[in-house]
Amino acid sequence: MKNPKSSDLRTQVLAINQNQRASIKQQKAKCLWLTGLSGSGKSTLANQLESTLHQMGKHTYLLDGDNIRQHLNKDLGFTEADREENIRRISEVAKLMVDAGLIVIVAFISPYLRDRESARSLFKEDEFIEIFMDTPLEVCEDRDVKGLYAKARAGQLANFTGISAPYEVPTNPEITVYTTKESPEASVEKILARVL
Repeated sequence: MKNPKSSDLRTQVLAINQNQRASIKQQKAKCLWLTGLSGSGKSTLANQLESTLHQMGKHTYLLDGDNIRQHLNKDLGFTEADREENIRRISEVAKLMVDAGLIVIVAFISPYLRDRESARSLFKEDEFIEIFMDTPLEVCEDRDVKGLYAKARAGQLANFTGISAPYEVPTNPEITVYTTKESPEASVEKILARVL
């Protein structure tokens, strides 16, 4: 039986490239990677950002952490190894979407610096925009409609980022969004000014 990592595989050269796919859409393909604690506002901002880009006639796709974990990554838990694999898979999906010429918005906690840097390494320098949702933990807990922080503090939820698992703050994000000081509309404008 052959090893699944077969040396018989080789890259198929394709007739159409990323620049051609993006050009027909009249846009530059990008990966907008939103990272922050649960409750920091990633999904809210990602939805508003995609809606605004859609109204501008841009071709987008939004990859949201909860949605992906219900389907593509439903076999993964929340151990450090599973979180790493979660981000590895979504990074590869985002890379394919950028190759398709899309502006892809990724809204994942993605708590570890090394995993975000690994994601960044898949893209050209100007394609990956890290957006840090800088929201204090106490604010995230106050916003928690799912009750996850309460469960984590009661010991009913293991490996919960910010409580029983670490969140490593980005050291040099392209954009920082201060959700307690900026409206979602102002944050969208700030992001668009940087990426378009």
